Amino acid sequence: MTGSVLVVDDHPVVRDGVMLLLRSDPSLVFVGSAESGRAAIERAMELRPDLVLLDLRLPDMLAPEVVIRLRQVHPAGKIVVFTAHADHSGVIAAIEAGANGGLLKDVAGTDLVSALRRVLRGERVVDPRIFPDDSQRSDALARSGLTRREYEVLRFAAQGKTNPEIADATGLTRNTVKTYLQSALHKLGARNRVEAIRKASEAGLL
Repeated sequence: MTGSVLVVDDHPVVRDGVMLLLRSDPSLVFVGSAESGRAAIERAMELRPDLVLLDLRLPDMLAPEVVIRLRQVHPAGKIVVFTAHADHSGVIAAIEAGANGGLLKDVAGTDLVSALRRVLRGERVVDPRIFPDDSQRSDALARSGLTRREYEVLRFAAQGKTNPEIADATGLTRNTVKTYLQSALHKLGARNRVEAIRKASEAGLL
């Protein structure tokens, strides 16, 4: 199985390096590049890539905003945030906005290719240096019985987003968001979203 990749980065050296790396692997096809968030959105609409490798710091837009717009114009595409900053809260925000993974730019070439392949297969791939407590959160998630989608919707609710805003950010319908939220409330034994957020926080989920 091959996957087409759009590379978004405002540094030509990074774009060229990734392009050469992708060309060395027959399962990944480099289809284009972009230097800004707006250009990325236009190129994604035009090229319909299977995966967008997105730099965290672009000159015109914040990565989470780009992720949300990419989800709207090309919902089928996977998105991986690529950054030099492991402790950057923007990476976590981008993942919460709907990115399928987060990788650091110091990753070895073979590891990058492997990670992109895994994302294309439907996995969520995040460098452990970005989410140092991700394993603990995964354990808490398993104990709660929440699905990834229920958890994702609950995270957006905890950020103060309304159901329509959550629907826009995730690409889900408003009714589906409502269903996921109601299911999360039931599993957490909460009567409303405020109580659900409190219980999820106490359980180490937020």
